[in-house]
Amino acid sequence: MTNEKNLFAERPNRFPWPPVIYVIALVLGALLGWALPSPWFLGSTSELLLGFGFIMILVALGIDFAAMTTMHRAKTTIMPHRGSRHLVTKGVFAFSRNPIYVANTMLVIGAGLISGIAWYFPLALIAAYATQKLAIEREEKHLESHFGKAYRDYKKRVNRWI
Repeated sequence: MTNEKNLFAERPNRFPWPPVIYVIALVLGALLGWALPSPWFLGSTSELLLGFGFIMILVALGIDFAAMTTMHRAKTTIMPHRGSRHLVTKGVFAFSRNPIYVANTMLVIGAGLISGIAWYFPLALIAAYATQKLAIEREEKHLESHFGKAYRDYKKRVNRWI
């Protein structure tokens, strides 16, 4: 445990996985939608889903903006491969320990609803899982290494996703 604790003391990762993972999901969804079109709803259902997709993307962007603003005010990094200086538990972080990743997953789903490409839905789940494995679990070790009991108490109060 001591070696693992030292490994994550400086920073959680050496590469910023989450933005790359979600960009790959968006690009791959578009490519799959072009190469292997999937069935989609027609008529008023399609229009309803389109509207819901725009709303989902606006909400996701709002969550992203709120999370980044909160982190900036706390004088800690928003970069997922850099070390945290302060434990952020206020604002959207009072509802999710990873609001930016929740919002990024919502963006991929919203892209699917707007474009009518069903491939985005499984890709959103795959991106969320990959983010958890490649980033979140390492970030949690980093935060526990840095903030100890304060972070463990926060983990008890607030869910990882939602």
